Amino acid sequence: MQEYRINEKITAREVRLIDENGNQIGIVPIEEALEVANRKGLDLVEIAPQANPPVCKILNYSKFKYEIQKKEKESQEKAKRICYKCKRYKP
Repeated sequence: MQEYRINEKITAREVRLIDENGNQIGIVPIEEALEVANRKGLDLVEIAPQANPPVCKILNYSKFKYEIQKKEKESQEKAKRICYKCKRYKP
């Protein structure tokens, strides 16, 4: 699983900010982005660190992490099913 930088661990000076509803707020200084996230009681998560400026989203990090783990588990189960079918039907 990919590790995401959150809150004070984000090193960029400016970020492209997306709110919890998916609306793009724009390019803002990191201090302002952290302040907005804190005001809403959520975390600032760096979604795309390779972008210029990095893309950060305001969200509940623990819920976000749970959803990613759930998707990974489902994809692994699907891969196992496909593999079992291949072995079962091979002559």
